[in-house]
Formats: sequence, C-alpha cells, structure tokens
Amino acid sequence: MINLIVLGATGSVGETTAQVLRQHRDLYQIEGLVARSSGKRLRELAAEFHPQWVGLTDEAAGNELARETHLEGIQVLSGLTEILSAMRSAPPSKVIGAMSGFSGLVPTLAAVDCGFDILLANKETMVAAGDLVRARASQSGSHIIPVDSEHSAIFQCLGLDQPFKRIILTCSGGPFRGRTRRDLEHVTVEDALRHPNWVMGPKITIDSATLMNKGLELIEAHQLFGAEYHKLDVVIHPQSIIHSMVEFIDGATMAQIGWPDMQVPVQVALSWPERWSLTMPNLDWKDRQLTFEEPDHQTFHALSLARQVGLAGGLMPAVMNAANEMAVAAFLDHQISFLGIMEVVESVVEQFSENVAVKDLEQVLEADSWGRRTAQSLVWAQR
Repeated sequence: MINLIVLGATGSVGETTAQVLRQHRDLYQIEGLVARSSGKRLRELAAEFHPQWVGLTDEAAGNELARETHLEGIQVLSGLTEILSAMRSAPPSKVIGAMSGFSGLVPTLAAVDCGFDILLANKETMVAAGDLVRARASQSGSHIIPVDSEHSAIFQCLGLDQPFKRIILTCSGGPFRGRTRRDLEHVTVEDALRHPNWVMGPKITIDSATLMNKGLELIEAHQLFGAEYHKLDVVIHPQSIIHSMVEFIDGATMAQIGWPDMQVPVQVALSWPERWSLTMPNLDWKDRQLTFEEPDHQTFHALSLARQVGLAGGLMPAVMNAANEMAVAAFLDHQISFLGIMEVVESVVEQFSENVAVKDLEQVLEADSWGRRTAQSLVWAQR
C-alpha cells in the first residue's frame, strides 16, 4: 500500500494523478492533499479520496476552508508552516511534487529531508536548486523519480543504468512552430495558450510557446541524469508521440513512445519499479508519420539562453527561472508583449553579477527574490 502526499492537487498534474488513482483504489492511501488557494476543488477531492489532512498554502484561503468545510476525520491546514509540520509527522510516503513554479521548492525540499520518494513534476525545483536537492536526497535516502513526460521517458530508457552517449529531448514546437519573430510581434495571450498537443496550466503553456519549457527541461535533465550539456540535445517533434530518446555508447537509440497524455508518466512514477495497467487507447501505426526538425534558435532564444545559464550553473538558473516566472505572469496579465517575455529574461540574466555555487536554501531564495525584483522593474519599463 502506497502512502501518498500530493503537492499541487488541484493543478493539471494533480488532476491527472486523481485520474490515475481512480483506477487503482486498492493500491494507495492518501495522507495529504495540498493546493495554493483552490479551496472548493480541494474540498471535492477530499470528499472523494478521504486524506488524513488537506492544506492550502494561502493562509487566508486555508482559514476560510477550515471555517466552511466539515469533512469528518479530515484536518484542514492553513499556510505553508502547518503543511510542512504535517508532512514531517507523516508516515513514510511518496510525494507528488506538482506545485506550480518556484513555490514548489520549499515543500519539495522538506519532503526530501524526510526521506520521502519524490515524484517530481515541478521542474523549477531542479532548475533553481538542483545541486541542493540532490545533495539532500543523498543524505536522506530520498529517490527522485521524474514525472515530466520527457524526463519520464529518459528515466524509462535508462532503466538498466547503461552508459549513454546522448540524451535527446523532444519538443512539439508549441503553437508558433515555423513562425518568424515578425510573426510573433502581435500574438495574443489567447494565441499563446492554444497548445497543439497538450492540455496544461497557463504558465507551462506559455513556456512551451517561447520554448523556455524545453530550456528548463534541459537544465533539469542535467540535474536528474548527470548528463553534461554537450550530451543533451533538443529536437522538434510536432506529433509529440516520441517523448524523448537515449542514444547509448554502441549507437543504439531507445525511445519512449505513447499518446501525449500525462497519465502514463504519472503512473510510471507511482508504480515504479512495477508497471500498473492503465486504460489508454492503442497507438494506430498505420499511415502514421513521425517527423523531426532542428529548433529555430534565431526566433526562439530561450533554448540557447537556458543552455548558457545551465553551463554557468550556481545561482544563475534560479535567477533565470525567477525572471521567467515574472515575465510570463506579466504577459498573461497583458502587461508586456509575447516577445517581451524573453527580452525581460535575457536582460535580468545579463544584469546578474553575483553568481556563486549553491550551498544552502537561503542563497537560492535571495537569488530568486533579486531576479523577481529586477524583472518587475523591467516589466514596468516596458509598459
């Protein structure tokens, strides 16, 4: 029986986790469900899955939920401090790390320190503080199992821990594949949110449109699999059927293939090293074409920038991530243009001159705060 805590229970990965769990009700016990402020949806999930506790990181929303909710035997927690305390008191658990953005770092680190296995869908945690997360996981015995479809694919291909020559991350190309920078000058928020293959939250969907999502995944792959950057490639694969590939030292390449549906990587992480059955349609291979292209680095700067930032290491990835989160939020709020997202991010990275190796969480939090303040000032300048 798996004891499970879900961080980000009401987000897209959290809802996908619920879909998977409905098919395997005899294999798990929910310890806790955590969201930011979606009290109504969290209450519905609690009534269905009967956790020991639920928590909202937004303290005011948590207090409101506690006043309004009467779920027998379920404790309601308000704010991150109460949630972290409950996690530290929990029995050995697996933790779905699916909180959005940098906000997932602190609770994920707390779960790592408890020695819990982390089923990680929050790539920003590894981008901003991968060195710290890996060091603490080594100390506590925590295992980090990726849930992102690309990293899950790599994880599955590397299951035998054989030496590899190259990891190839696939990328759909997003809604603007084939467009020029001139074409992108007047795209709207609604345009950018129309991903051709995946249904995701707004932040990750915009990251997919700029290709920053793939840049973050490049850094995450370096952290998760110990791959040097010259062994990490990205290829555009518009059909999103091949989720990533590993080329081994004998020239053989393994690919993980399947429908673009997050249920599979979520379930792989939950069940590993076993595989559970899952109700999914079979792929029809008749008349199916799979195509591949080189990314357009001239139009989409995020990939090249992320590689440079990853090579720089230290606090630089945390700064880039912070700037990107602020710039994407500004775009979604119609404060800056689509091309303005990367203008802000690139400018923040250029201005950061205090890059050092990551030794503790306080450094990462300070770098994140600096990146957000600097990005916000640039957003105001663009308005």
